[in-house]
Amino acid sequence: MMITLAEIKQILENKDPHFIEGLAQKAKKITEQYFGRTISLYTPLYLSNYCSSHCLYCGFNKKQKLKRFKLTPSQMDKEMAFLANEGIKNILLLTGESYGATPLSYLKEAVSIAKKYFSGISIEMHPMQEYEYKQLFMAGVDGITIYQETYNKKRYKEVHLSGKKADYEFRLNTPERAARAGIRNISLGILLGLHDLAEDLFSLYQHLRKLEKCYPGVEYSLSFPRLRPIKGFSLNWHHVDDLTFVKIICMSRLAFPRTGINLSTREKPDLRDHLLGIGVTRISAGSNTSVGGYTIYKSAEQQPQFDIEDNRSVKEIVQTIKKKGFDPIFTDWRRIKNESI
Repeated sequence: MMITLAEIKQILENKDPHFIEGLAQKAKKITEQYFGRTISLYTPLYLSNYCSSHCLYCGFNKKQKLKRFKLTPSQMDKEMAFLANEGIKNILLLTGESYGATPLSYLKEAVSIAKKYFSGISIEMHPMQEYEYKQLFMAGVDGITIYQETYNKKRYKEVHLSGKKADYEFRLNTPERAARAGIRNISLGILLGLHDLAEDLFSLYQHLRKLEKCYPGVEYSLSFPRLRPIKGFSLNWHHVDDLTFVKIICMSRLAFPRTGINLSTREKPDLRDHLLGIGVTRISAGSNTSVGGYTIYKSAEQQPQFDIEDNRSVKEIVQTIKKKGFDPIFTDWRRIKNESI
């Protein structure tokens, strides 16, 4: 379904409960048609908090006064073994944006360890060149997550003050470089609150349409993280309330019936539970946004990238999914060797 900027604005501004309920029911029907009653699970694992960029909204930015560290191979193994023991089969490996502290060799070593434990390996890291994504693909990476944050160039410049991330065009073209390198799954998104919501949504939808046309063999998904406090400091410039958030999920499902929609632990448990089946198809579980947060450092020593809202364990999330009549899916495919294309 093609959707115009004017239509997006109309939906976001419409507060009629009957309209919103109808929107949710349409999204629910389409989600069940294409995805059944299944919810896929994944967990993030932070490898490093080193960062060479200055992004105002991020708890890892280079101006933040925090202890910088990265996991050693043995620490990676310990963290991954813990998550695998929790039942997790799909892992999202994350780092701060530091090309020096976490070079390609470090990332490939992390992937090689992850292959011992997980059938699906995705990364959310600094944008790379096509040849680097090719090497990571050959090492075992299946997917990448790359948010443009905001598509408005003026606003982008205002919140990305320095570092490689300040390069708008390089970041914008990252999904294409990854697709050409063979990456099978690409997750796009915007950071809700940075800029005018309707304009960013429209630009995100246009970006996804272009990618679907140029790289039809890739599986795409969307994410809509909302700005959260960093170290207790709120950065919510453009407030996005829960009702608006629900409309974003429903609208995205109507626009892209076959596209996965991810939901992280940035959101509160009751909202996450409510969105199961309405449009969301993949959620994080048992998350920790600190480096070494699962087994290495105690809670009082941790320095998270952002504050999470849903602290439930993997087991508790699975129980909730089942109670709501859905099937929790840890993996729906077997690992195959990535080969050059």
